[in-house]
Amino acid sequence: MTKRILLVGAGRSSFSLINYLISLLKENNWQLCIGDLDVGFLSEKFGSAENVQVISFDIFNQEQKTKEITKSDLVISMLPAKFHIHVAEVCADHGINMITASYVTDEIKALDEKFKAKGAICVMEMGLDPGLDHMSAMKVLDRIKDKGYKLHAFETFTGGLLAPSTEDNPWQYKFTWNPRNVVLAGQGIVKFIQEGRFKYIPYHKVFRRTEVIHIPGHGYFEGYANRDSLKYVDSYELQDIQTLYRGTLRRPGFCKAWDIFIQLGATDDSFKMERVDEMTHRQFINSFLYFNPHDSVELKLAHYLNIDMESEEMYKLKWLGLFDDELVGLKEGTPAQILEHILKKKWTPRKDEKDMIVMWHKFDFKEGDQAREIQSYMVVMGDNANDTAMAKTVGLPLGIGAKMILNGEFKLSGVQIPTKREIYKPVLKELEAMGFEFNEREIDLMETAKG
Repeated sequence: MTKRILLVGAGRSSFSLINYLISLLKENNWQLCIGDLDVGFLSEKFGSAENVQVISFDIFNQEQKTKEITKSDLVISMLPAKFHIHVAEVCADHGINMITASYVTDEIKALDEKFKAKGAICVMEMGLDPGLDHMSAMKVLDRIKDKGYKLHAFETFTGGLLAPSTEDNPWQYKFTWNPRNVVLAGQGIVKFIQEGRFKYIPYHKVFRRTEVIHIPGHGYFEGYANRDSLKYVDSYELQDIQTLYRGTLRRPGFCKAWDIFIQLGATDDSFKMERVDEMTHRQFINSFLYFNPHDSVELKLAHYLNIDMESEEMYKLKWLGLFDDELVGLKEGTPAQILEHILKKKWTPRKDEKDMIVMWHKFDFKEGDQAREIQSYMVVMGDNANDTAMAKTVGLPLGIGAKMILNGEFKLSGVQIPTKREIYKPVLKELEAMGFEFNEREIDLMETAKG
């Protein structure tokens, strides 16, 4: 019997996922329907593939949405996160399996009983972060629990970065995923547990509270806290944990420079600025500074934020062209939208540039009275502008999960994330066979302290 996969929201970041699925179609007698608002490039790239159909798809066309979803056996949603609920509601009502890489929301959680009643599964957080972070962490956490050891602390960091390059880029960074998410990162209140204490970091302090992390063979990185680590206490079954901290990785020096935009107010997304069509990069920065016709924008910025005119931070801003008299190039926008547009001019990777994914976990536990630590890490390099490390590490877990759902290998139903062994073990096994392997090193903390 032929099974149908509906993939909606297939941008360029879906290439690894689509290619993986296409490799399975013929032998499994599956059909793949790819739906997106803009199908020109998708049709050119995949339209002639065997058992593949490319259609124009509008998530707000209720009749089309219901028709396409209900004649499918599985829906993979790569739409922007806020639109997943429109897919999930139809899937839950009609008992259609669903999988996506985005965070599970309270709205979708509320559909759990509907999915269960229909015997269908909705797997959320099945990408990189969230996704591979859960699976790789749970593999070690379950091993520690199985041996009866007492877990004290768990920290985890992931970063989508630019691969090492000879280009003179003082940020050592470009956009390798959704630029808007980068510009708005850290907004809201950060929550985590440290040595049994609940800790909170307001947005204006997030990029000032960083941790230095060393990855063997790849150098040093700095990590800043993600929004809410506390919600993973229950997901990871870590009710007695003393330290739980989730964060994002950047190259050293990034956070201190990025904090300038936050202190200025340049990442604010709550209001639209005036006369944006006439605004230059320099005027954008100047709009956040005090009025003084005698001081330069550079000097005012340095005084306002108490940084040296010859500092690394000022050099990074100059490299981005933020003091140039170049028109922004937008008709309107919020500060965050304008900043994103300016950054894209320098932070859009060239076709010959490669990206890199870095993931790092640290587990502190006691083996009897002996304090020990496991560090687990993975580094993935992109191949080119289409087969990026980000696309592979988001798309391939999704593809493997999709295959397992269609083959009936998951006995679970309802809304799930990949923290259960039934999900993460086979997915990690296949990824390892593809070369996505985590390295581990174990440290005796007592011996380290003696040294």
